[in-house]
Amino acid sequence: MGFRLKVEGAETIELGLDNIQKVIYDTDTPDDSNARSTDVGSTLKIIGKVITATDGDKADDTLKLAQWSLVPAEKADCYRKLTLEVIAADQVVREIHFPNAFVVDYKETFGDTEGVGQFELYVKQKKDKTELATLNGGYDFGK
Repeated sequence: MGFRLKVEGAETIELGLDNIQKVIYDTDTPDDSNARSTDVGSTLKIIGKVITATDGDKADDTLKLAQWSLVPAEKADCYRKLTLEVIAADQVVREIHFPNAFVVDYKETFGDTEGVGQFELYVKQKKDKTELATLNGGYDFGK
């Protein structure tokens, strides 16, 4: 299983199979509601490796993720189009698309023995545009 991430805005950010290790999708609703709430949000947590450039290779785009996390809310570019693909056996199992994603939290951790760092990106779809978020994919089991 692998993942591909593409974030489009003032610049394009792409991370692939080498970077991303884990993804958590969450449909977020209030826990204290006694009926289906209209207050629905969608979030993604993406965890992976920061890979350093060696032997003339191109650096990965994790630095661009860190820079996106610093864009202030007053700038339109804080909202970007995000597409995440979950891939198994060369097929897209799930495609998650947030047309108005923004960064809630971003972390990078480094140690002196691991060799590469780790990043955690936590994004949300803008709540008043939740209906524009889409989930697609799935296998056809030949019914």
